[in-house]
Amino acid sequence: MPTLLITGANRGLGLELARRYATDGWDVLACCRSPENARELNQLAAASGGKVSVHLLDVANNTQRQSLAAQFKGRPIDILFNNAGISGNWGTQSFGQCQSDEWLEVLRTNVIAPTLMMQDFAANVAMSDRKIIANMSSKMGSIADNTSGSSYVYRSSKAALNMVSMSAARDLARQGITVVALHPGWVRTDMGGPNGELSVEESVTALKRNLTNVTVADSGRFIDIDGSTIPW
Repeated sequence: MPTLLITGANRGLGLELARRYATDGWDVLACCRSPENARELNQLAAASGGKVSVHLLDVANNTQRQSLAAQFKGRPIDILFNNAGISGNWGTQSFGQCQSDEWLEVLRTNVIAPTLMMQDFAANVAMSDRKIIANMSSKMGSIADNTSGSSYVYRSSKAALNMVSMSAARDLARQGITVVALHPGWVRTDMGGPNGELSVEESVTALKRNLTNVTVADSGRFIDIDGSTIPW
């Protein structure tokens, strides 16, 4: 059976993605920072008949990430989904309000951690059938789409993640790995807020459809929720 490794699987899009892939018969390696507090994820794992396993992983923690990579050494991973991310405090992201410590924390989680995840698990992806790495980006990381300004911290982290995704797409092409950056839409989650245009279920349906349709020719694309390409 194919295998999905997904970070930030304890809530929102990550939890629903884990649920959907398990329902489709995939083995799901569901990672989160505090498994002991991940009630819904643990319930999903308990009811999955062994399809979902829960693993400790703070993506910004080098020791935990390397331990997980050692645990799964030699295991094919069809999709590595770097879903975990943080927004930072929206109230301190306007010009004149940004603070370096918060900005560095967001960059560490949203940019550096996914890059190191790709480094540590590329060999697992390369030995699988599907060979896909998906990085959860945001249209807020598109320079061409930025007509409102502000949100310096979050925007810059997703723009940087897009560049990382493109570089990895080039570097991993020789291993047959496809790397894409995905926009999930404006979703009603803790991060997206209550006014989002899409439910979690609607977003995940579209994300799964896009990933199912991805081929090696799509490597390096920044894919909108409707399957179109978002301009950088």
